[in-house]
Amino acid sequence: MELVQRYNLFMGSNDSYEEADTVITGVPMDFTVSYRPGSRFAPQAVRNGSYALEEYSFYLGRDLADYSYYDWGDINLPLGNVTSSLARIAQTASRLFNDNKFPIFIGGEHLISYPVICEAYKKYPGLVVLQFDAHADLRAEYLGETNSHATVMRRVYEVIGGAKLYQFGIRSGTRDEFDFARENTSLFANEVIEPLRRVVSVLGDQPVYITIDIDVVDPAYAPGAATMEPGGITARELIEAVHVMQNLNVIGLDIVEITPAFDHSERTSFLGAKVIRESILGFTKPGNR
Repeated sequence: MELVQRYNLFMGSNDSYEEADTVITGVPMDFTVSYRPGSRFAPQAVRNGSYALEEYSFYLGRDLADYSYYDWGDINLPLGNVTSSLARIAQTASRLFNDNKFPIFIGGEHLISYPVICEAYKKYPGLVVLQFDAHADLRAEYLGETNSHATVMRRVYEVIGGAKLYQFGIRSGTRDEFDFARENTSLFANEVIEPLRRVVSVLGDQPVYITIDIDVVDPAYAPGAATMEPGGITARELIEAVHVMQNLNVIGLDIVEITPAFDHSERTSFLGAKVIRESILGFTKPGNR
């Protein structure tokens, strides 16, 4: 079986994996979602949404036409098999990091971040993770399962350590999760931009992985989130957050939990596509197309 399948591609994607600096990969997994399923269809929806955008970013004064990126397609995953799917995601991420690519993963549910971050940590032992999310995702288990989109950051914490985990925009979680975060991670409840500026100022050259759960954004701007939580940031603030981080040593990122079936205006998919455009332009360097 092929590792990935290619369908419609992100706008402007070039034709060569080998020559590309950045590789976009879809991860169509939503097997542990606790509320609204369907994020497995997000990679294609985000790609479709990309064609509503220009390749030029007026924010940054940069153009995708000057950058080398490749859309590898979607990982082939065994439907419903969490363990095998996580192993296959890890296999894909390992290849990307070992090939010195800048990976951008489109989920899928948030659990897909765990095997990616594990592989990133193998290559970058001092890895810092910046999480943008409405939910803490720090449960030790959820309904008896240790691997869930509700436990993903607890698993990440166990790999990288709490001092390396920064959580922004969090406004939902159990009492135990918030108690755990106060003692073990750097959690910024209900805030993004100001604490992010402070964190960016001290990270220096440390390798950084970014994980964005689209529900960090208020449902007014991102109604197609798998688990909506009112009171979030605006779409503009999420884009600003990407720009605030552009001078960090970012080694990869993902954007997860977009559910196209509940995104009737497609605004959530469009936002996901715009975040990816700004990320390519902000975190990577121009290269030959």
